[in-house]
Amino acid sequence: MKVSVIGCGYLGAVHAAAMAELGHSVVGVDVDAGKIDLLNAGFAPFYEPGLPDILASALRTGRLRFTTDMSEVEDARVHFIAVGTPQQKHSAAADLRFVEAAIDSLLPFLSDADLVVGKSTVPVGTAARLAEIIQRHSGATLAWNPEFLREGFAVDDTIAPDRLVYGVPPGIRGEQAAAMLNEVYESAVTRGTPVVVTDYATSELVKTAANAFLATKISFINAMAEIAEVTGADVTQLADAIGYDARIGRRFLNAGVGFGGGCLPKDIRAFTARAEELGRGESLAFLKEIDAINLRRRDRVVELVVDAFDSEPFRRRVAVLGLSFKPDSDDVRDSPALDVAVRLHGLGADVVATDPEAIANSRRLHPQLTFEADIKAALEGADVVTVLTEWKQFRDIDPSLLSAGTDRTIIDGRNCLDGEAWRRAGWTYVALGRA
Repeated sequence: MKVSVIGCGYLGAVHAAAMAELGHSVVGVDVDAGKIDLLNAGFAPFYEPGLPDILASALRTGRLRFTTDMSEVEDARVHFIAVGTPQQKHSAAADLRFVEAAIDSLLPFLSDADLVVGKSTVPVGTAARLAEIIQRHSGATLAWNPEFLREGFAVDDTIAPDRLVYGVPPGIRGEQAAAMLNEVYESAVTRGTPVVVTDYATSELVKTAANAFLATKISFINAMAEIAEVTGADVTQLADAIGYDARIGRRFLNAGVGFGGGCLPKDIRAFTARAEELGRGESLAFLKEIDAINLRRRDRVVELVVDAFDSEPFRRRVAVLGLSFKPDSDDVRDSPALDVAVRLHGLGADVVATDPEAIANSRRLHPQLTFEADIKAALEGADVVTVLTEWKQFRDIDPSLLSAGTDRTIIDGRNCLDGEAWRRAGWTYVALGRA
């Protein structure tokens, strides 16, 4: 099938390469000429394990190409909209300008038999409005097919998704749209991947509800960490104990410095804003507290560092291990780790930050920080070390190989280290939600 992907950022570039890997003929379109040049040369503009391999493979076969010229999508049958929906500057609501611009640019090149497929995360009600615009200008059909990518696993999640959701219009048009999407995802459908065919509103809510639920689960265990810290309880053992309950499960019950990235924070805020627009703000009012709990965990790490310096962090050396919002990613959007590093620098601490992949992105945003690619160099002379992204390289550090003075402290912001090993090596070990 001939496919176009409008928007070649994180979602779009992965989707375009994966569709080509599955055998489709794909053209990716983006307004950023520099990004297009990189992709056509086989270089991913961001770090994602597995993407360079399928990108190079697809380009070699000739099934994949990238362009800034929207007219090159004219012979495609299916058009994926994969542009960003960031938070508005002066509001919690989602900024839909890029989605609307993508649709407007695509309209002149649509034919009646085409299928436009939204993949961007949008407020409920957006798809129905966009479908009317498309209907007024062409006979093409709109479907909404939310993505459920995990950064670090995005290639696998696209090629072998755990479920497929199609939001389609009623009647024969919806049946035809679902059939076309089944053709696009034939390999996954053949493997028995669950397919949920539903209406526009439900398909939009699936993504926002899923992100809201995950954010709630993470913030719940972080709220328990706050209680554990004042009672002497151990939040990690607490999570283990309640995680054995099949109704709860252990995944996403890891207390720490909280969630970040380009999805969860802005999506729960946009969801709250949309509920208020619909006159049902009370239904999602709890998400504001979820957001507040998440942000308080960053405050707590800063507080622990300041306490380690007896409230005098000025010119005291702090090593920050981790800058990306999660391991196996170079994404620093709303990253708790980078935020903590910036706050500590603002308090006058001598901050040295390191990360396997996210230094370049962090330096572009905060050139005032000191960055060090070598972990040992970053640790050298640090009075306090904070682990804020649970990269394997940080989890596997052998504390016995590092010099530990009587006042050196390691703050485990992700509860990912062996605390006893660090204590035996002479360090003061501090973790969130644990005695």
